Amino acid sequence: MFQLKPLSKAAIPSALEKAMRYRLLNEPRQAESICRDVLESDSDNQEALVILILALTDQFEFGKFGATPTQARQYLPRLTDDYDKAYYAGIICERQAKAALKRQTPHSGYIAYDLFQDAMNWYEKAEKNHPDKNEDAILRWNTCARLMMLYKLEPKPADESVEPFLDM
Repeated sequence: MFQLKPLSKAAIPSALEKAMRYRLLNEPRQAESICRDVLESDSDNQEALVILILALTDQFEFGKFGATPTQARQYLPRLTDDYDKAYYAGIICERQAKAALKRQTPHSGYIAYDLFQDAMNWYEKAEKNHPDKNEDAILRWNTCARLMMLYKLEPKPADESVEPFLDM
């Protein structure tokens, strides 16, 4: 239908600044679009991959009109750093859990519990490879634990079946 216009490599730093700004302005689709343009020009740009993953996770709470965890996860293998792979896998699970809580559907607490547990496992893996003076994985792990305690989340009883959200 349309042929997208390419972004020059010289414009990438400025474009990435704009993508971050759009995320802060709660415009994740604009940030996503910019990151896709950057990746068309520089397919291995790690900053663009990270911002894209975050912009996609910003859309989880939009439900069927937003991005899906599967869409966000597809970019994890393209990250070159083991810490980043584990950390952002945790972010995806954590934001998925928060979106489940906001939906307040039957069993959303059980679903959120499982997703927070997954996030915490990823953060523990990231913690083993963290860069010096970067303990973000610990901060995220603690946030998940606090949210689970605040909302009194528990695992589903063994005798109860829970169907997760589609693509969540």
